[in-house]
Amino acid sequence: MALTLHCSTSFSNLKDKRSLKTLDDFSRIVCFAQIRSSCHLRVKSLMQETQLACERNLNLEDRRDEMWEKLHQLSDTHGKSDSRVPVFVMLPLDTISFGGNLNKPRAMNASLMALKSAGVEGVMVDAWWGLVEKDGPMKYNWEGYAELVKMVQKHGLKLQVVMSFHQCGGNVGDSCSIPLPPWVLEEISKNPDLVYTDRSGRRNPEYISLGCDSLPVLRGRTPIQVYSDYMRSFHDRFKDDLGEAIVEIQVGMGPCGELRYPSYPESNGTWRFPGIGEFQCNDKYMRTSLQASAEAIGKKDWGRNGPHDSGQYNQFPEETGFFRRDGMWNTEYGQFFLEWYSGMLLEHGDRILAAAKGIFQGTGAKLSGKVAGIHWHYKTRSHAAELTAGYYNTRHRDGYLPIARTLGKHGVVLNFTCMEMRDREQPENANCSPEGLVRQVKMATKTAGTELAGENALERYDAGAYAQVLATSRSDGNGLSAFTYLRMNKQLFEGENWRHLVEFVKNMSEGGWNTGLPESDSSRTNLYIGFIKKKNVKKTKEAAFV
Repeated sequence: MALTLHCSTSFSNLKDKRSLKTLDDFSRIVCFAQIRSSCHLRVKSLMQETQLACERNLNLEDRRDEMWEKLHQLSDTHGKSDSRVPVFVMLPLDTISFGGNLNKPRAMNASLMALKSAGVEGVMVDAWWGLVEKDGPMKYNWEGYAELVKMVQKHGLKLQVVMSFHQCGGNVGDSCSIPLPPWVLEEISKNPDLVYTDRSGRRNPEYISLGCDSLPVLRGRTPIQVYSDYMRSFHDRFKDDLGEAIVEIQVGMGPCGELRYPSYPESNGTWRFPGIGEFQCNDKYMRTSLQASAEAIGKKDWGRNGPHDSGQYNQFPEETGFFRRDGMWNTEYGQFFLEWYSGMLLEHGDRILAAAKGIFQGTGAKLSGKVAGIHWHYKTRSHAAELTAGYYNTRHRDGYLPIARTLGKHGVVLNFTCMEMRDREQPENANCSPEGLVRQVKMATKTAGTELAGENALERYDAGAYAQVLATSRSDGNGLSAFTYLRMNKQLFEGENWRHLVEFVKNMSEGGWNTGLPESDSSRTNLYIGFIKKKNVKKTKEAAFV
């Protein structure tokens, strides 16, 4: 099968301006893995074309003029000379077994081969704290990850590694259970205040409470020291691969790896969409901090507890005294509490990112941090669901600019979710606006000078979701530096799903110029994509076993 470029799209002007007279000329600018994996649409390829022209005894000066004209066109259209957006694919959550080995290596090998053929840049994997350090403090087992790194290298792919200091299980898309290390759970059983706690006293074992970040509560080490030692161990084990095979380290900073509080836990049916969630500030360490902050401004009564009228997990804003249109959120007390609550989260992010920067700086690997796409109740004045998660974002205040600045201070990429969602797909009563939220985050990162990367929040295989990501990647505000697709599984390799992914990767490599690619067009300008039907169908079927 040959997929072809639709000449009615943005490439239509190239016919006259770029003088691409042969398919060979065209292939030098856009091609994929099994043809020439090093050739992507970028300004560098234009310079390569100039060299080839010289070899063909063409007029070099004329060709140089043409190259610079093309470069000018690209810059005008996309705001930078290289608008290519590399696409990564998340690997299964259980890629590494509980025993520390690579799961299903033969199927993984076939899957990586398929992804490389589709033009994918690389893959993402969670380095689970609960797997690597499960045998005891500072006893690390990286062997399964080392095997994966070698396999990824063999296929010419890149790797994003998530320092996952949270448990797997109990949230959207969690398909397996990986708790925190047993020795950490033992400390929690002795001191339940080590984990986040809601107003009813419900404990959440997903992640250590940031209230004790700087206290030696984990067998003589602080949580930040434990995270730092873990990252340093990873650095030492993979120092030769950092910046080469391993191109990005995403630093986990909360539940689901996101910089947030666990305000909407799905485990045991505690929360369901689109509930507002609950504040998580009732462990003794958080209460101590709140009390100190209240006393510092002479408002001792404000430090006894969090808001008493902020409702329950599954309520709506207007059902509460705190979040309703004219509620307590917009009073002097509300502002004090929300500034403290969100400020504690920012300080946590600052501490752990400073540690990561000290460890990985100079390795060539990028650092990134993930922020949740909490789009429900976004159209209300209080933005209740964002507030309970720790994002002080309301009708009157931009809560994402401080986050972007905190990440930007350390040179960390802000990775944001829900890039695939459209407002019209959401239930009306939930007051959602994922598109408005993404626009706000893009503008916040642009203002802060912080690099922005994206993910989809839910597993989607339809052309509409991909088209939305493409539109987002090239819309106003800060363009995406990379996109990570959630997630690799059997469904991804099925006929239409696979075709949509291949088209999406191709379009992202072109800076999102086209939102779709039909199988043929009137001009018959064939764009051959590496993983095509007949010849490689057997490999596709093998890959589907993941």
